[in-house]
Amino acid sequence: MDKDVLWSNILNRIKTEINLFSYQNWFQNMELYKLDNGVATIIIPYGKNHIISNYKSIIDKCFFEETGINYEFEFLLKNEVEEKPPEIIETFKTEPVEEEYHINSNLLPKYTFDNFVVGNSNYFAHASALAVAKDPGHIYNPLFIYGNSGVGKTHLMHAIGNYIVENSDKKVLYITSEQFVNDFVSSNRKDENGNNFNYVDFFKKKYRNIDVLIIDDIQFLGGATESQKEFYHTFQTLYDDSKQIIISSDTSPNDLKKLEDRLRTRFAWGVTVDIYPPDLELRASIIRKKMKGEDIKLDIPDDVIDYMAATISGNVRNIEGALITLVAYSTLWDAEITLPVAKEALKNYETKGMISEKNEIAKIQRIVANKFNINIEDLTSKKQTANIAFPRQIAMYLCRQLTDESFPKIGMEFGGKDHTTVMHACHKIEKELKTNKELHKMIDDLEKEFK
Repeated sequence: MDKDVLWSNILNRIKTEINLFSYQNWFQNMELYKLDNGVATIIIPYGKNHIISNYKSIIDKCFFEETGINYEFEFLLKNEVEEKPPEIIETFKTEPVEEEYHINSNLLPKYTFDNFVVGNSNYFAHASALAVAKDPGHIYNPLFIYGNSGVGKTHLMHAIGNYIVENSDKKVLYITSEQFVNDFVSSNRKDENGNNFNYVDFFKKKYRNIDVLIIDDIQFLGGATESQKEFYHTFQTLYDDSKQIIISSDTSPNDLKKLEDRLRTRFAWGVTVDIYPPDLELRASIIRKKMKGEDIKLDIPDDVIDYMAATISGNVRNIEGALITLVAYSTLWDAEITLPVAKEALKNYETKGMISEKNEIAKIQRIVANKFNINIEDLTSKKQTANIAFPRQIAMYLCRQLTDESFPKIGMEFGGKDHTTVMHACHKIEKELKTNKELHKMIDDLEKEFK
């Protein structure tokens, strides 16, 4: 069977296994590159780790159903296929010829500043990113963005790159730390003449003959000692040439313990910004923005939006997943989207704990407020009197102990407090618990009431 026909048949099978949005987002631009000795090589536009983690079993199943063969799979990004080091035609040349290198920027056009929703939790990160985009290499270099998964780090990085490409002739390269490691390992392989000069030359041209380097998920460089050394030299070369460097991580530079000290120090040379999970107001804004986007176009009543914003956890991916689920449910049952329909369609989000964090924090706030005879509004206010500050610290401590929420998330639910405020509160209560038996009993009683 023709390869393209086979792939078309497999895609048709995959389409029946997943929802339309996921199919269009991940599979529509995939390509079956080749079948060779039981290995199926598939070209994907982006999201290699996500596809392997979430869809490999479906691909495997549909391949077997169509062919009856258990294939092994190799997933390649488009640039991994296109960016082959030039072949050495002659061992000696009478005149050196400058090779022409084309490097794919790997930028996703759909991520722009225009469709990035700004709120209290990401305002500083957005402002810093826009400043870098307008004047790369001269302000905030490097720019280090960190935060939990799904809060918009990758969106901002692509938005910076797309803005620079659109408004200048600068060369931009977006890459993941995993791809950097793979490229570095490839640069050390030998050619048929027993040397790797050609591969090393290609690697250096790719990473150093650019104006803007954007590297995502730098934490995954931990443990790759030789790759860290090479990234240090790449960083230093670009920085010395006033080239812009943009880095993202799931944690701050100081917490990247598996990276070399000299790297962590350099990451802090420019500006470090963190992105918190979106608060209630921002979640509602994100839902409205997603409704008007290219992927999902529908009208949802305000009461449904309010319900979703109040119950879906502070993660953009969860919001997207809930919207897809709601659309699929209403389409399947040919039902108008109303509040009862939304509650029925999204009930699994509640049972899985994806949307329970706000209720848990609110419950702790209510219990503590009742215990100290104060209002919940006092706990989330800026009041610093002793009769308010101490109960607030206890409530923050309990939120950290009894929920899975991060310091930034807890801070946001206490009136937008900084994560360091929550950390200080937790450390203070922990310290007092070691010597204060009355406080220990109070905490025990509050925990029992919560449970």
